[in-house]
Amino acid sequence: MLLGCIGDDFTGASDIANTLAKGGMSVTQYNGIPDCPAAASVEVGVVALKSRTIPVDQAVDLSLKAAEWLLAQNCEQIFFKYCSTFDSTKEGNIGPVADALSTRIGEETVLFCPAFPATGRSVYQGNLFVHDMPLSESGMKDHPLTPMTDSDLRRWLGHQTQRTVRHLPYPIVRDGEIAIREALQRKGAGYYIADAVDDNNLIELGKAVAERKFLTGGSGLSLGLPDNFRRQGKIGSERPHWQGIKGPGVVLSGSCSEATRKQVRLYAQTFPALEVTAEAIFNEEASTDGICDWALHQTHPPLIFTSADSKVVHQAQDRFGVAKTAEAIETFFGNLAVALVGKGVVRIVTAGGETSGAVVTALNVSQVSIGPEIAPGVPALNAPETGLVMALKSGNFGSETFFEEALAVLER
Repeated sequence: MLLGCIGDDFTGASDIANTLAKGGMSVTQYNGIPDCPAAASVEVGVVALKSRTIPVDQAVDLSLKAAEWLLAQNCEQIFFKYCSTFDSTKEGNIGPVADALSTRIGEETVLFCPAFPATGRSVYQGNLFVHDMPLSESGMKDHPLTPMTDSDLRRWLGHQTQRTVRHLPYPIVRDGEIAIREALQRKGAGYYIADAVDDNNLIELGKAVAERKFLTGGSGLSLGLPDNFRRQGKIGSERPHWQGIKGPGVVLSGSCSEATRKQVRLYAQTFPALEVTAEAIFNEEASTDGICDWALHQTHPPLIFTSADSKVVHQAQDRFGVAKTAEAIETFFGNLAVALVGKGVVRIVTAGGETSGAVVTALNVSQVSIGPEIAPGVPALNAPETGLVMALKSGNFGSETFFEEALAVLER
């Protein structure tokens, strides 16, 4: 194995797996820490964790265990992958996980760059933007678990680490690989928030850190990594054939992002859709068996969703508590997915990192192969051990017709 990636949620893991597979590398995504060695043909191992919103000490412990497994596979480089919106609270988890991993791997100079221009995320003057809007003015300010109230990544990361947080400004990044490498060597040890406004910036950053043992970022930063290995003659050019599955499908949406709510509204205008509220889950009015029976009687893959606007979400959190609300919704989707698969569903589309993690965990999907890209950051996934095909979508990704597009790709 050449490259090991640690994703802090399941959708983010499939995001970077997609980018590296498109770059021509043989990629396998492992959901949770594997208990056996990787196959010899695997060039990239992506370990998907559900660590973004758990307590810091647990996130650090899981990430270190993932790193140990990847290092045991003789990885030359480790990539800690977080969301392109850098979402975490002031208390964690990006900084502490990066601290632990960089110490274990022995890298004192570490790049941080969540930019993903294909989805409108860019970093300039150390600040993260969503299209032309500072992150703290976007819908992320109302995220139910990790509200982002500051766009300055230097300041935000500074809350989470005792390491020196530096800035790699756009003029240096624009000048390319050599300028970037010289700047990192000249300024010395520390964490570097790198500006990047287009894919070329990310490719040059990737070239510049080819010799670094550890780096962090969104999936965009991995754009230049396959060519680093290709130039050394270490990777092939063949990509596995994709085979979809025809059969019953379902869409499960727990994301409350603006993009997902638009997708939910559009899908529900034409196809069967059922909203399940947090109150219905807590009051045990949302019967898994009843919803499963309803879903299986639809002539088109149904949508089952808890997605709601921030006001509704906060009302539920005020009433039941933030952690309990999240846990109840994740448990509901996990149990529902198990019931649906038990009745013959083979195509599953999920929206939201926590929802995706709950579904994959409940279904015991230990690893997946990477298929064609459905939307930037979202590949089709094949889980041969379970007979399922899946699409795990981060809340903010995909066009308004994403659900229908994903269901179509999964059976192709």
